[in-house]
Amino acid sequence: MTRRNAVLVLGAAFTGFAAEKRADRIRFYRVPNGGIQPQVALDDGGTLHLVYYAGDAHHGDIFYARSKDGGASFSPALRVNAGGSAIAAGTIRGAQFALGKAGRVHVAWNGSTHTGPLNPDSGTPGAPMLYTRLHDAGDKFEPERNLMFHSFGLDGGGSIGADKNGNVYVTWHGIGQSEAKGTGKEGEARRCVWVTTSADSGKTFSEEAKAWVQETGACACCGMKTFVDRKGDVYALYRSATESVHRDIYLLHSKDRGRTFQGKLLHKWNINACPMSSMDFAENADTLVCAWETAGQVYWTRINGERTGDPAAAPGEGKGRKHPRLAVNGKGEILLVWTEGTGRQRGGSFAYQIYDPAGRPSGGTKLVSGIPPWSFAAATGTPDGGFSILY
Repeated sequence: MTRRNAVLVLGAAFTGFAAEKRADRIRFYRVPNGGIQPQVALDDGGTLHLVYYAGDAHHGDIFYARSKDGGASFSPALRVNAGGSAIAAGTIRGAQFALGKAGRVHVAWNGSTHTGPLNPDSGTPGAPMLYTRLHDAGDKFEPERNLMFHSFGLDGGGSIGADKNGNVYVTWHGIGQSEAKGTGKEGEARRCVWVTTSADSGKTFSEEAKAWVQETGACACCGMKTFVDRKGDVYALYRSATESVHRDIYLLHSKDRGRTFQGKLLHKWNINACPMSSMDFAENADTLVCAWETAGQVYWTRINGERTGDPAAAPGEGKGRKHPRLAVNGKGEILLVWTEGTGRQRGGSFAYQIYDPAGRPSGGTKLVSGIPPWSFAAATGTPDGGFSILY
């Protein structure tokens, strides 16, 4: 370790210690086994569930583990996928997961091989949208399945949500088979959000369907995020792509278990490029929030049914803020976490900000070094009213 790196690590440790005292016991933990791209969820019993990525960035594996102490220690990890069938490159194509009925773990991710539906543009198979769930016995994951049949062109990451009644929703953005080249539309304007649903805890799924009738396009190499709230409403965030420059954030909302969705423009961004961005949701008993990136800054807002608040930017100015993640604790405090200085095959730092239940920043923004390439931080509330950050 160089002297400079030692100073950075020591500084991060002292920063973390001070923040823990000021911000109601924020605890910092490394992802076990050198893993990256952590995804976390806390169940009603206080168990922390973790999904992470390990291995080659283009042909790697997904692992699942549990923690009874907020992330300080974890159970032995279970491999989620068949060997090498996942991808981390791009930072937005890795696994997402959701807790469903009886605490069953459901996982979805972009496949790393071209074993999906035929891409009529190229005449070759494309990447599949893969799904698996924890076996009934809870000791292994079922063989993964492709859920794409009538769409193609999977690029940016898909997402997944589930409720306690056995409903599971897998989403992605792609192109319908009827909209191949030469059929009228071109480029990313052909893309839309697709959804497939299960009413039997992932045993079977419907054929995918377009989530929303409005044609907004979808930013090909951006991720998306799907979430099911405590009432069973389904939400999804994605980035549009029209006329090459309109890369706006849209919020979809379904009140009928994914049969129909209504959409809302949340935030505009005109940029003639793909920002490779990701989004997040978090909830406690009476607070639902979402977060996204626009123009190198991260934003969040509250959601109340069809209504949303004004976008709130993270305080201060950072260096290439990306990959926002949210957590809400039992006190109604909100933790916003994001990366700074990361890029293609380049690690960086993560920063975080606490907001009080009224949405006001509490204390200053903190910066901690140590994000590996292709990764980000994850956050969750803890049963004692604090937060855990894994990175």
